[in-house]
Amino acid sequence: MAMWGLICRSKSNQYESTSLVQVEGVNTKEDVAWYAGKRLAYVYKAKTKSNGTHYRCLWGKITRPHGNSGVVRAQFKSNLPAESMVRAQGQGIHVPEQHLRLASAALSLMFV
Repeated sequence: MAMWGLICRSKSNQYESTSLVQVEGVNTKEDVAWYAGKRLAYVYKAKTKSNGTHYRCLWGKITRPHGNSGVVRAQFKSNLPAESMVRAQGQGIHVPEQHLRLASAALSLMFV
């Protein structure tokens, strides 16, 4: 699933606790409604091992749509690091597969 994350920002305020995420294949506000409340994960690789692995995960939840073009607002348990904004598109943020089983066949989405 290709996604990107940004911090939600207005002219005068910046909300670090809210990230903007673009879900691949979702282009309208109506498509986003299905994702509301679904959980997503920011997966990254750390230098040192923890619990026998180099990979770590930050869990978040899609809270609401942002605009009309399929962008969603997501809140993570621990705020996303700044490096999440500069990563290549499609890396890092994933929607777990248990949510994909619920998707209808009409939604032709590709998830990683």
